[in-house]
Amino acid sequence: MEKSDNGAVSYGQKQFMRKYRIRQIIIHTSRLLILVLFIGGWEMLTKYKIIDSFIFSSPSRIIKAAVKYWTDGTLKYHIGVTLAETFICFAIVILGGMAAAVLLWWNDLVYRILEPYLVILNSLPKSALAPLFIVWLGTGMRTIIVAAISVAIFGAIMSLYEHFRQTDPDKIKLIYTLGGNKLTVLFKVVIPSNKAFIINVMKVNMGLSLVGVIIGEFVAANAGLGYLILYASQVFKLDLVLLSITILAFVAAVLYLALDLLERFCLRSR
Repeated sequence: MEKSDNGAVSYGQKQFMRKYRIRQIIIHTSRLLILVLFIGGWEMLTKYKIIDSFIFSSPSRIIKAAVKYWTDGTLKYHIGVTLAETFICFAIVILGGMAAAVLLWWNDLVYRILEPYLVILNSLPKSALAPLFIVWLGTGMRTIIVAAISVAIFGAIMSLYEHFRQTDPDKIKLIYTLGGNKLTVLFKVVIPSNKAFIINVMKVNMGLSLVGVIIGEFVAANAGLGYLILYASQVFKLDLVLLSITILAFVAAVLYLALDLLERFCLRSR
């Protein structure tokens, strides 16, 4: 699809852009329609008592609960705790995972020694470790962050290392030919070549950090959305349970969109 000699957009380009815009409209409209139908159907089913609103709640009851618990400060406090724990965990996972992956890439012998342990640690069910963390560290934010880190960091290390190792060897040879060293290769080839993948790892690990924090809050917290879900389910405040889950979904979507914008910015600036 090329421009004509006078710089005007060709007919083929116009057709392609028209089809692309129509496709995007269909995608976004369909997404919105699915959400509206789901919420509307849920509300109607509870209104006409096809399903029990006490057990399944309803959109209107969730909105009322949101107003109530936001006004009295409950939601603000618990959302703040969960976000703080998630961001701390995410930062440690990304920085620690990058540092460890660089170390393993720098010295392949270290990776060969540690590989089976990384695989085993990554495969362990982290919820099974939670009671041990409580015994070792007590309850509170420290235990939750450690539990959340254990969910994400080993997979991040292994994924980053494998992509670092698969960096284009011709580019690496060129750096060495021009007199560069391994540090030059790292900052001029390995990291820039894997920029998109690093951001993808960040996307995955933001979600895993949030999941790990919620798991930790289920067993070792007295604050946070995970604690709120557990408490509300025990006293049958199911409106509050579904409200907390809705907030978690919204938080996860916002964090993902923020990282998606970061990815677009980074790739545009290449």
